[in-house]
Parts: sequence; structure tokens; C-alpha cells
Amino acid sequence: MAEARTIEQAVEFITTEMLDELDSVIVDYRGTPGSLIPLLQRAQEICGYLPAEIQRRVADGLEISPSMVYGVVSFYSFFTMKPRGKHVVRVCLGTACYVKRSDEIMQNLSKELKIAVGEVTGDKKFSLEGVRCLGACGLAPVAVVGEDTYGLLDPVTATDILKNY
Repeated sequence: MAEARTIEQAVEFITTEMLDELDSVIVDYRGTPGSLIPLLQRAQEICGYLPAEIQRRVADGLEISPSMVYGVVSFYSFFTMKPRGKHVVRVCLGTACYVKRSDEIMQNLSKELKIAVGEVTGDKKFSLEGVRCLGACGLAPVAVVGEDTYGLLDPVTATDILKNY
């Protein structure tokens, strides 16, 4: 018979300290109407992402169905079920950016970071994502690293933005 694994063993990147903090936050939100989304936001801030095990912990803590939690996590794009790097690099692939070669920017960043879109670097420093719009069409092509927006990027020199991190 296989040994039962703890959540820390089952989920990459999750520590006991994170779980303790999450449990405390769940207690704070328990019984508060409309608390699921804010609780999931805090859970993602604490854990970095929302794997199935964390979703079940939230569901159990709020005494709601795990499918309800999954429905919210999978619906909203700001939630992720995959680990992210310390610095999330998002490249706009919307029309205004795409016609100005944002696909080449994405390729060059992928090559520089040695990861595919949706992956995390081995040192967990960066993750790379493509997004449909960043709301900065006048600055096309655009990329965002964390909270920092970079516009009017050139596909050849766009990788220079990584040096800031």
C-alpha cells in the first residue's frame, strides 16, 4: 500500500508556513458572504498559485463544494493553477501588438529564458505568458513584468528588459 502524502509533498512550491497562513486566512473569511474570490486572491498571494489541493482546502474551510471553487478559479484569468515565477513576464498578443511583431518578442524572450510560454525557469525567477490585451495599444508592442509596463518594444532588444530583474 502506498503511503499517504502530505500536501507539502504533493504540491510543488507549497510550504508548511504557507499552509498555516492560508488556514488563518480561511478562518478570517469563513461565514462571510461573497468571500470566495477575495479568499482565492489571498490564497494565490500566499501560495503563488491554486493547485487542486489548495482549492480543496479552501472548499473544506468554507464548507462549499470543490467544484464551486474550481469553477471560479478556472473562469477568472487572474487565477492560475500552475506555478509562476517570481517575475511574471506577459507579452501582449492582441492585434495592435501582433502587427508590430509581438510574436517575435515572445519568441526571443522564450529563447532568452530557455522556457516555453506557460513555463517557469529552473530557478523559479521568471515565467512567461501570452495575453490577449494589456490595454496599452498606443504603446504597442507591449510587455509587462510584474507591475512594470514596457512599451514600443523592439523584437531584437526586448530581452533587455529582463536585466532589470
